[in-house]
Amino acid sequence: MSVKLPNKEQLADVAERLGFNLSPEDVTSFQGLMQGYVDAYNAVDLMIDPLPEITYPRTPGKQPPVAENELNAWYVKSTVQGAPDGKLKGKTVVLKDNVMLGGVPMMNGSSTLEGYVPNVDATIVTRMLDAGATIVGKAHCECFCMSGGSHTSALGPVCNPHDPTKSAGGSSSGSAALVAKGEVDMAIGGDQGGSIRMPSAFCGTVGMKPTHGLVPYTGIVPIEITIDHTGPITRTVADSALMLEVLAGSDGYDSRQIDVSVSDYTGALDKPVKGMKVAILKEGFGHATSQAASDDKVREAAKKLEALGVTVEEVSIPMHLMGLALWTPIGLQGLNQTMMLGDGYGTSRPDLYVTSFMDFHRGWRNRADELSETLKLGMLFAQYAEDRHGKRYYGKAHNIVKTLRAAYDRVLADYDAILMPTVPMTATPIPGPDASREDIVERAFEMLANTAPFDLTHHPALSVPCGKVDGLPVGMMLVGKLWDESTLYTLGDAFEKSGDWTAW
Repeated sequence: MSVKLPNKEQLADVAERLGFNLSPEDVTSFQGLMQGYVDAYNAVDLMIDPLPEITYPRTPGKQPPVAENELNAWYVKSTVQGAPDGKLKGKTVVLKDNVMLGGVPMMNGSSTLEGYVPNVDATIVTRMLDAGATIVGKAHCECFCMSGGSHTSALGPVCNPHDPTKSAGGSSSGSAALVAKGEVDMAIGGDQGGSIRMPSAFCGTVGMKPTHGLVPYTGIVPIEITIDHTGPITRTVADSALMLEVLAGSDGYDSRQIDVSVSDYTGALDKPVKGMKVAILKEGFGHATSQAASDDKVREAAKKLEALGVTVEEVSIPMHLMGLALWTPIGLQGLNQTMMLGDGYGTSRPDLYVTSFMDFHRGWRNRADELSETLKLGMLFAQYAEDRHGKRYYGKAHNIVKTLRAAYDRVLADYDAILMPTVPMTATPIPGPDASREDIVERAFEMLANTAPFDLTHHPALSVPCGKVDGLPVGMMLVGKLWDESTLYTLGDAFEKSGDWTAW
């Protein structure tokens, strides 16, 4: 690849798109001034790109046959054996398919990426392998992670292990389904609007969205850097704490990682909770989409905590109801500018840029019709807002998020955690092949109201299964102080060990 001096027609076209009115003489003049830029770009092109080395052998990924993929949760199976010893020795891990595993295909739920093979391992991949884990492949996720349901992947919907006609939740759909079905011990999920916690609630797994920046995002496809999170999906709270211990900490690449504070998360397990205080968030219940029986199950879970000696009191944070509105300009314009128009990364931060991904991903522009209806909707409105209003609503929303964070912090100053339903309902039906665009979009976004605000404010949030309604799991979400995942693990572990949630 090399950069060439633009010809006059190309330069005139660029000028017109930028709003410049250039005469032919102007075009010739500017063209003559650009040779130094061309030389600089080509000098960069000849330099070695210092990407992290891949250190563990692996098998090429293969899509399993239908007989081995009952829930359509696997994208590819591969085997990467980690170190002979470590905290995760004996644990099998599946990666959400927006996480780079060198030499193994990645499509991030989209046909426009099918065929791409990363040439690096994500930081968290190396950390898990160094800790003795065995990575066993990639799990399906939603098309560019733009859905809270499990029906937008280009290779078909992921089914819920409790009822295959129901959604597994998204966007980490395959990750939660495979853990819940018992095919893997642990999984990596990603969370920009709730995509670790929502599938955990639907499938009955434990999902931790850590504090923003606690876990490095290097080598994972971004959506919008201010809301990008990655973390564990597991069957138990203890496994979640163990996995987070391996994942957490700065890596020297990820600019999201500012003043990171890491703790001994497994040390927070098996501790008494008597005397701790939990606030039930009034506004977390009774949404327009809420299922009364699901809300009731979460309130019953709060009473179980109370029986363990936890002080449980209701609080009101009216601004919580504005969280999803604030998420909308940040999430939509962020994904459009960074993930799509920005070739997956955008600019203006000193991260590790995986240029092989950027080169491949640019091809979506020639295949845009293949993108999911949910992604098309978000991009269309984001571009409309950008054209008409620039970035003012993106910026204003970020300003107001500081007020929302302060509202949660005022409550957390007096309580150890805030409690609410993870999602307003149990798993919903998967839209059929002839579903309308309206149904596809509704099933994708109807469950975001409680999860999305904490991607904005960056508070850690843990979803723990707390019972069933009509055979489908219900998730209880505990939200804690920034960098205080340990307290959530203490509460979640005590709750989990107080009884069998599958019988509640």
